Amino acid sequence: MNGFSIFVGEVLSEKKKAYIKMMKEHGFKGVFTSLHIPEDDSSLYLERLISLGKLTKELDLTLMVDISAKALEAISIDIESRDDLLRLKEYGITGIRMDYGIEMALIAKVSRIMTVGLNASTLTEQEFAQLTKNNADFSQMELWHNYYPRENTGLAKTSFIATNQWLIGKGLKVVAFAPGDKKLRGPLYNHLPTLEKHRNLHPLACALELKQACYVEDVYIGDEELSQELALQFMTYELEMKLLFYVTIYSDTYKDLFIGCHTNRVDDARDVIRSQEARFKKLPQIQQENSIIRNCGAITLDNQLYGRYMGELQVAKQTLLADSRVNVVAQIKAKDEALIQFIKPGTKFEFRQ
Repeated sequence: MNGFSIFVGEVLSEKKKAYIKMMKEHGFKGVFTSLHIPEDDSSLYLERLISLGKLTKELDLTLMVDISAKALEAISIDIESRDDLLRLKEYGITGIRMDYGIEMALIAKVSRIMTVGLNASTLTEQEFAQLTKNNADFSQMELWHNYYPRENTGLAKTSFIATNQWLIGKGLKVVAFAPGDKKLRGPLYNHLPTLEKHRNLHPLACALELKQACYVEDVYIGDEELSQELALQFMTYELEMKLLFYVTIYSDTYKDLFIGCHTNRVDDARDVIRSQEARFKKLPQIQQENSIIRNCGAITLDNQLYGRYMGELQVAKQTLLADSRVNVVAQIKAKDEALIQFIKPGTKFEFRQ
């Protein structure tokens, strides 16, 4: 599942409501918010949380709320009270992420009423044993990694994977954050990833690495906004297992031969992505033009000088020398180049202006 962050430091404006609806329409299923951000006015939490919960409930989105003792006091909630927890659910809150200072026995009790998020980086074997002893409902428990606003403080991939392997070995779901690409949250405005290496990378590339290489089940966008272009890339992959690339076209002459959908051949080449459909299209005589150096992300068509390979469509995985038999017809936009590594044998991909 994919989700996104909405922060209650500001009123839930019509613009923010439209953004939430856009993300829902693009396949995102969960919302994360935090009630212990130092810069926020905690006296406004309850009103804004109720507004957010009402909307997420209407849209059938889950809502995970990161809490602290101070925040609970601000919204007049006692988590030892079953009635108060049920009141949170009435507000549209489906889960609460609890961190330091809360006894494992109480966390186990809450898990039997609603979803509980714990800090994935700090859970110990001893604490897990205490949760087991107190009959925690592990089917309603998720292990959430933090996002890290300060540069250089995000997690290292190696230790992150080791932690996640231990957690999934216990049968626990792991959740982590990828950065957004639009509005950033103050006061640092410096992206909100879990892994430091992801801080300025393509959000979908980060999400795919988290899921495919790091044992993460759910990925949330940490930053305040994701652009609609990026949301469409997420939806295209989730619904069709297809990678969508935005491209710059150098010439419209042969645009119909490469704009659209393709599939990487299963005999995966070292240096290039090869479209298995390209040479089976009805081809014109492709004249030589723009036979320049092929940078990573260059989209090429073989011209008539390549004989029976005329019409072969490729994407360069790395810089390749110019070849008079190969026309460079377009270039994947720089921000999307990070997605090229996820084109595996048989992967579908699409080029769009």
